Amino acid sequence: MQLRHLRYFVKIVEAGSFSRAAATIHVAQPALSQQIAELEEELGVPVLQRHARGISPTPAGEVLYREAVVILRRIEQLPGIVRSTGGEPDGVVALGMSSTLAATVGGPFIQTCRERLPKVMVKFHISDSETLKREISTHALDLALLFEDQFAAGYSRAPLFRQRLYYIGDKRISRSTGTISMEKLAKLPLVLPTAPNILRSVLDREFAGIGVSPNIVSEGDQLSSIMSLVRQGLGGTVLPRGFEHGEGAADLGVPSLIEPPLFLTASVMWSSDTALSRAAEAVRLALADYVIALTREHVYPGLELLGQS
Repeated sequence: MQLRHLRYFVKIVEAGSFSRAAATIHVAQPALSQQIAELEEELGVPVLQRHARGISPTPAGEVLYREAVVILRRIEQLPGIVRSTGGEPDGVVALGMSSTLAATVGGPFIQTCRERLPKVMVKFHISDSETLKREISTHALDLALLFEDQFAAGYSRAPLFRQRLYYIGDKRISRSTGTISMEKLAKLPLVLPTAPNILRSVLDREFAGIGVSPNIVSEGDQLSSIMSLVRQGLGGTVLPRGFEHGEGAADLGVPSLIEPPLFLTASVMWSSDTALSRAAEAVRLALADYVIALTREHVYPGLELLGQS
């Protein structure tokens, strides 16, 4: 078995088809098929199964994928680990961030990280919090800045702050009185994240708890797409922070905090079964410092610093 077998296998699983993987890594499809055939012969079991929608890993392939990702990540990090022994942190760090947090934190932090850790290259990935957690568990990511409702086992984390949820809509339909009840919220046209999503899970649970069905007019899988629909006047949405998209924005109404209060906690998270590399630990500390400094510099309604780094 060779490393290229593992690299090609991981790319094929992530692409969902041989043709898409071939286009991504610029290797001819017959060559990829031959590499997988060699891998399956070496292992003695099939690792991929073909179906109408493309390919997916077999049960053995799922195990191989998890282990291959770990191996490839460690090999990628190895030069930096070795170089870091003689001085400042050095290496590649895969950092994920929820789209809501990335809207404010993402770009500025990457620039700050470049200045603070010049020998560390950050691979930046934006997704929803639930996807980021899965990618941490498979070691596709070293770290993630995300929101949680309840702390799941199997992860290490540094909670930074908790933030109340609020409602915001286009100013043509949003008439804020400062707060809004769950009962009233359910009656308004809503544009919400597509499930599974941590914020959506909280809202679905709360709506079910009071026995109401929300008026969901559309869903989106990225904050940018949700806010685009809100700005078009299709409906309002619910966000865990009140400062990225609204206060001071001419096309949005005044945010309304939800009553009774609903919170999400922002944490830096990493896998509990693998120690962070020196470079990843340096990025973790830099990220915590940056977020805490940002929230201390600006006064955001409903935000409570938890004071950890």
